[in-house]
Amino acid sequence: MRPSIAKILTLAALGTASAAALAHPGSDGGLHDVVFMDGLLHPLTGADHMAAMLAVGLWSAMTATSARRVWFAPLAFAGMLLVGALLGLDGVALPAVEPMIAASLLVLGLLVASQARLPAMLAAGIVGVFAIFHGIAHGTELAGGTNGFTPLLGMLIATLGLHLAGVGLGLALRRHSAWWPRVVGGLVTLLGGAFLLQLV
Repeated sequence: MRPSIAKILTLAALGTASAAALAHPGSDGGLHDVVFMDGLLHPLTGADHMAAMLAVGLWSAMTATSARRVWFAPLAFAGMLLVGALLGLDGVALPAVEPMIAASLLVLGLLVASQARLPAMLAAGIVGVFAIFHGIAHGTELAGGTNGFTPLLGMLIATLGLHLAGVGLGLALRRHSAWWPRVVGGLVTLLGGAFLLQLV
C-alpha cells in the first residue's frame, strides 16, 4: 500500500526535527551543545543552502528509477559537502564559491522543473561538485571554533534531514501532481538567479 502524503511529509519532518532533539541542553556540557547546534542550524539559516539541499532530495525522488537510486544524489551531496567543509576548516579556498552556490540553485532548479532523468552516477557527480562549494562555505564560516568536528556532525545531520524532507516532498508530488514540481523547480531557479544578480 502506498503511503499517503501526510505520512510521507510527517516522516520527512521528523527526520529534520530529530536532529534538533539530539542537541538538547545537558547532553554533553553546555559548550559542546552550543558548538553542535551551530553546525546543526547552519544549513537552515541560509536560503541558498537550504533550497539546494531540498532540491537535491526532491529531484532525486521524482526521477530515480528505483528505491535504491533515490539516495545516490543525496548521499553524494552529503559526502562531498563534508569534504568541502573539511577543506574550508583547514583554510583551503576556492575561487567563485558564492557564484557556484548560486549556479547550483539555477541548475538544480532546472533539473527539478524539467524532471530530467540522468544516470545515477552522473547525477551524483553533478550534485557532488556543487556540494564541495557549499561545504567550503560552511567550513570557512565555522572555522575558528573550539572543536571543528562537532559542528560538522551537526551540519551533516541537518543536511541529511533536509535531503529526507526533499525526498518526502518529491515522492508526494510525483504521485499526486504534474505541475507542482515545475513550480517548485522554477522558484529554486529564480532564487539562484536572484543570488547571482546580487553578486554582480
